[in-house]
Amino acid sequence: MAKAFKYRFCAGPWNWSPGQDPYGPTTRVDPSFDWKLDELKRIGFDAMMFHDDDAVPNIDSKTSAQVLKEAKELKKRLDGEGIVAEMVAPRLWFAPQTIDGGFTSNNKKDRQYAIDRSKQTIDIARVLGTDIMVIWLAREGTYIRESKSGKRSMELLVEAFDAFLAHDKKIRLAIEPKPNEPMDVAYLPTIGHALAIAQLTRDPKRVGCVIESAHGLLAGLDPTDEIDFAMSFGKLWSLHLNDQNGLKFDQDKPFGSNNLRVAFNQVRALERNGYGRNGEFVCFDVHPFRTTTPDHWSAHLENSRNTFMHLVAKARSFDEKQAASFIAQRDYQGLDQLVIEHLLGV
Repeated sequence: MAKAFKYRFCAGPWNWSPGQDPYGPTTRVDPSFDWKLDELKRIGFDAMMFHDDDAVPNIDSKTSAQVLKEAKELKKRLDGEGIVAEMVAPRLWFAPQTIDGGFTSNNKKDRQYAIDRSKQTIDIARVLGTDIMVIWLAREGTYIRESKSGKRSMELLVEAFDAFLAHDKKIRLAIEPKPNEPMDVAYLPTIGHALAIAQLTRDPKRVGCVIESAHGLLAGLDPTDEIDFAMSFGKLWSLHLNDQNGLKFDQDKPFGSNNLRVAFNQVRALERNGYGRNGEFVCFDVHPFRTTTPDHWSAHLENSRNTFMHLVAKARSFDEKQAASFIAQRDYQGLDQLVIEHLLGV
């Protein structure tokens, strides 16, 4: 097992959600960014991840000079709190120009909007001191299969990625795959798809991925295998741990709250691959339950971190010698029970 070291933790402003879901209104008042920054510091997290309009609110109404000025002001605030900006992502799925997709829209002007806004996101990332732009291809897909050519859409995605790589020689693109939602069928639904398209870009070394546990589960995959796969290529640059109950909408449950054994194996994969030793953060993309009151507004983040650290201890204390013996004998029944009893503390 890899040498023990201290993990660093990260969350985004959206992780203090006001309780809205696809079927109902908010249940809490959305707290201010200042409150979120103070709370992140209070609970001992090390970094914050941003959408472009988290960093610069109402971004589309501002000039490039205004955007960069506000980004510099945010950088000063983060430095003052000792908080690092982990990544920045363009929030393209809210804009009216991206209703039919951004980079793969059938409208050329809308595609250009998505590219231009993403380039601006890269500029913000540079100011905030991070070289990671996360690309969640939220509306890159189809509701009606005949509306787009999959081949042409791949060409358009590569075109956009190449534009970003040319815009900044240091930026790294971390693709965040998801198989569905909000589109019926999404392009690049898995880590395999993300790493495959990287090879078509002008600089494949700067195109990697971010894994979200729930997205792997929604694709019918084990997030552990996705972690191992990405890290085999040295391409896991960020991580959004959470949980999911089956093939429902993206639930963003606290890490380990629904699939404890799956969570244990994700942690084992991070440990054996040395995740974090090159500066990567453990990020949680989790939301409070809709019933949560403001009195417990950060419990989901603290609980996720506590569960993660308990599972780190479980991974490091797992009897690997006994496990290897079961494997050598092909006694997977014994191995199965070894894992269960270890998690139960028997």
